Amino acid sequence: MRPTRCKLVPIMNIEAPTGCGTALVTPFRADGSLDEPALIAHVDLQITSGVNFLIPCGTTGEASTLTDDEWIRVVTLTVQTAAGRVPVYGGCTHNSTAVACERAARISQILGLTGILSASPYYNKPSQEGQFQHFRAIAAATPLPIILYNIPSRTGVNIEPATILRLATACPNIVAVKESSGNLAQIAECITQAAPGFRVYAGDDGIALDAIEIGAHGLISVASNEIPAEMSDMIAAALARNWPKARGLQSRFAALMKANFCEPNPSPAKAVLSMMGRMTETVRLPIVPVSTEARAKLTTIATDLGLIQTAKSNG
Repeated sequence: MRPTRCKLVPIMNIEAPTGCGTALVTPFRADGSLDEPALIAHVDLQITSGVNFLIPCGTTGEASTLTDDEWIRVVTLTVQTAAGRVPVYGGCTHNSTAVACERAARISQILGLTGILSASPYYNKPSQEGQFQHFRAIAAATPLPIILYNIPSRTGVNIEPATILRLATACPNIVAVKESSGNLAQIAECITQAAPGFRVYAGDDGIALDAIEIGAHGLISVASNEIPAEMSDMIAAALARNWPKARGLQSRFAALMKANFCEPNPSPAKAVLSMMGRMTETVRLPIVPVSTEARAKLTTIATDLGLIQTAKSNG
């Protein structure tokens, strides 16, 4: 089988971070090509606003619509712009294990990349054993730390806690999981049974504080694309157990967090970012721009929060 071509390599001993990470959008020009200056500016703003780590080329980054060369370019530019200021975990997902291994080996050549984030194989709907073997092969193909990404609403399969814990034990470079199942009981099981040092991140903005309250180590956020300082402050407050501050920020921005998923991600977030003057709202098919109804809703929310006015006054 092709996955056996993946060779075991030395493992870098890098502990996964805590705090707020951003699942970065990928800016495009109006013609659909990569907007590199907008990406560089977006990454720099994330870091100067206090975000703790970055995830380019995940779901929010429309990784499935990028060519291989574009994927490597986006991750490379993110790493170069970060310049060691924060960790960067590049998205690296494929439903063919052989291709996933090849991609993991390729992305590992990017100098300065901290690690990778890899979601479950989509469409194939593998068993728990199939997922275990898939991720174990990827772990053997890269020296970099790996964050597992459990998002059953997109992939069609759930990585059960027992499989996550088994992978963490079998593969020393599997160091964390982004948990986007929305199942707090499942998240709690991962947290309470994982070995010390294994990180569990909330993958949904709306349940981040609940997850941190039961022991999660942070959030990988969509809303932090639009409000990086505020989301970073919210997560820092929660990790410090300053619940009045954390809950206050959650309440203030709850409508935006929810509206970011009123239509398929990342169209709503890109619409708001366009309103703020940070990039175009261009997305790639099969994702389409937000509807007229959604745009009106997002405009109202962004105006009420002062995001549009702030962006114009700072421009």
